[in-house]
Amino acid sequence: MTGIEWVVDAYGCSAPRLRDVPTLRALFARLISDLDLHPCGDAQWTQFAGAGGVTGVQVLSESHLACHSFPEHGTLCLNLFCCRPRPDWDFERFLRTHVGAATVTVRRLERLLVPADRPHALGVEKGDARP
Repeated sequence: MTGIEWVVDAYGCSAPRLRDVPTLRALFARLISDLDLHPCGDAQWTQFAGAGGVTGVQVLSESHLACHSFPEHGTLCLNLFCCRPRPDWDFERFLRTHVGAATVTVRRLERLLVPADRPHALGVEKGDARP
């Protein structure tokens, strides 16, 4: 059983867009909609003073979605972890359009949720009725 984590770095982004909470909220909304994710409440957003960026986090029933923007460097760092399989999403195309990214790096990590050498590590016994 594996989860999938995407670690995404976007460079050369528009500084004004990286300072704009509604722009980043729209990014979260699109990811949540397109990947059929399930929020566990409202996202939390912190906008830093002056020319600072934005940090956002959304707790999901699947795990979490987080972003950190650095307008002074034109960089957006995004992390999405899902404990159940999801299709790959076109982060590159969307971030180029949405925040003006010149370069996008996507790392997709498969995270083993139950160690192969310890199938009973989570207390799930053979025949257990839990899903």
